[in-house]
Amino acid sequence: MKTKTVFSCQNCGYQSPKWLGRCPDCSSWNSFVEEDYTAPSTKTKERTSLYKDGPVLLKDVEVKQGHRVKTDILELDRVLGGGIVAGSVVLIGGDPGIGKSTIALQISNQLTKQGVGVLYVSGEESVAQTKLRAQRLKAQKGKEADLYIVNQTDLSLIIEYIKKIKPSVVIIDSIQVMFEPTISSSPGSVSQVRECAGILTQLAKTTGTAIFIIGHVTKEGAIAGPRVLEHIVDTVLYFEGDKFSLYRILRAVKNRFGSTNEIGVFEMGASGLSEVKNPSEIFLSERPKDVSGSVVASILEGSRPLLVEVQALVSKSSFGYACRRTQGFDYNRSVLLVAVLEKRMGLCLEAEDIFINVAGGIKIEDPAADLAVAVAITSAFREQLVLADTLVLGEVGLAGEIRSISQVVLRINEAAKLGFKRCVLPRNNYKNLDYKNEAIELVPVSNLKEALEIVLSLPAGRQGGN
Repeated sequence: MKTKTVFSCQNCGYQSPKWLGRCPDCSSWNSFVEEDYTAPSTKTKERTSLYKDGPVLLKDVEVKQGHRVKTDILELDRVLGGGIVAGSVVLIGGDPGIGKSTIALQISNQLTKQGVGVLYVSGEESVAQTKLRAQRLKAQKGKEADLYIVNQTDLSLIIEYIKKIKPSVVIIDSIQVMFEPTISSSPGSVSQVRECAGILTQLAKTTGTAIFIIGHVTKEGAIAGPRVLEHIVDTVLYFEGDKFSLYRILRAVKNRFGSTNEIGVFEMGASGLSEVKNPSEIFLSERPKDVSGSVVASILEGSRPLLVEVQALVSKSSFGYACRRTQGFDYNRSVLLVAVLEKRMGLCLEAEDIFINVAGGIKIEDPAADLAVAVAITSAFREQLVLADTLVLGEVGLAGEIRSISQVVLRINEAAKLGFKRCVLPRNNYKNLDYKNEAIELVPVSNLKEALEIVLSLPAGRQGGN
């Protein structure tokens, strides 16, 4: 019997009877791979639970509050929404070498110390290699650290292990090397990734076992495999940051059991990932003094305010075509702010190269940082210093007005804790603000011109108090 084949897009799962250079669904180039095609069975399956699990009235549904298992890694628990939910499926993605396997082994160690059964399935490393990594991470020894480890890629055997050991948490490292024997395509293909993820999810929901799945990413930074993989799981976590940098940011882009606005900050060291309990202090620890183009803003990540340093550099263009570059800040937003400064403030920036950087590897999406970016650009262009110990908050409109922002009190309290003496904020926020703290002065502004006159002081190179 001749085996039928089909061409599948490795990015979105679109199937075609012939090879295509460009996927008509996701528009990716050269992503089709030939796979064996198995026609769906036409036999009618008996559904023994058809009547047992039939429709019920919403008012008759009993809801039991699920118990969350704490990992004792506070930054991770915050991102997960308070801990691990029984029967949940968590997908962890990130660049190679950023710390996915490291944090997975640390989670295993912390859970086994609490007496929680864990099965660590390593498809890319041998058991001996995993043991060496555990020793490097200084995993606890003794009865508390009884952790099951297996090197296996056959999903049918892995399921047998899970049924035999009955762990509370299973870690799959990684989904791209797992394969289901009944599917003829190679591991990592669309069919294999989709089927393996579906089987693991069904297992988690029926047995109440929490499953962590580690996924590789493409060169664009997305989880490798079909997009349906992220729709199947309950939570998707991404590691952000440069693998050569000390700091890593764990961000939830999907979470059925918590907020998607929370982030966790870690520091990579010789003994693994350690929590950063005060990220604001870390991000500002190396901030230069008496240098133009440096402004501190406060952004909100979920319920956590973070103080970050916004840097700007403005220099004369040598080629007649101005260059614009941003790192950690939206490029289109920066172009808009430059246009507002040119039109409303009369700054001649059309022949200037402008570079914007957010120190620490943070990516800003909060509009409250608009005013800080505008002040940083103006400070660098005019070679004027920003007043010392000043926090700048506000969204900038196209007319140059400073618009109100959310959660002002949280941001001001974080700045006061770190010793800031002054906070420039939108006037509308100031009018409705009931805040009393003599340690920090609140300066309301209504437009960009007023903010720049207040914040910018002396030329760079001169001390602010002299």
